[in-house]
Amino acid sequence: MTSDLRRELILAAAKRCFARTGFAGTTTKSIAAAASISEGLLFKHFPTKSALYAAILAEECEADPAMCTLLGLAPSTETLVILIRGMVGHFLQASETPDAEEAQRLRLMITSHLDDGEFSRLLYDKIGELIGPVFTASLQRAVEIGDASPVGREPLNLFWFAHHTVLLLMLSRLPSVPCLTYADAPDLERQVCEFILRGIGLNETAIASHLDRELAPDLMPQRAAESA
Repeated sequence: MTSDLRRELILAAAKRCFARTGFAGTTTKSIAAAASISEGLLFKHFPTKSALYAAILAEECEADPAMCTLLGLAPSTETLVILIRGMVGHFLQASETPDAEEAQRLRLMITSHLDDGEFSRLLYDKIGELIGPVFTASLQRAVEIGDASPVGREPLNLFWFAHHTVLLLMLSRLPSVPCLTYADAPDLERQVCEFILRGIGLNETAIASHLDRELAPDLMPQRAAESA
């Protein structure tokens, strides 16, 4: 069996185990048994349980139809706004109708920050590899055509600032009684998008021009598209 095929079989077995018993309740021993391999062979492909779980999440992200469409767009101001709108929409929807799996992922992310950080580092690496090039190229294009002004010397940091803003926003709204309601603003999603777009350097004309455009169905966050 090839290494790639073995890796796919391990991921498939791990998905079943995590779905059945969650991250905390799943052991590498149980995953190896489900994949009909030794634990030692499992570790040759994935050194830790966190690495395995991060790989599963990265695969799911890459397989998201909206993400695939986004990654195929040409760098532009419009692509940049679509990316930010998609990210904000995803986190807000997840906080409004959290399911057990989404809540588990967020808690794992926060716990990782407070522990050794391994899971978060792995996931951030995957996200950066996937979305970072689209973000930076689109921001550069926006600056070139006068839709944005440069902010700082590390453009990718602006993506992480945006990501962390919506991550904490989701965290504050995740409990059954939210820690912070943001005054139950009816236009919260737009307000967050405007805040982020201004922060990464877009001017008011560019924001007004692109933010109100209706997203194509294949660019809508998956949960919103399913309920539309």
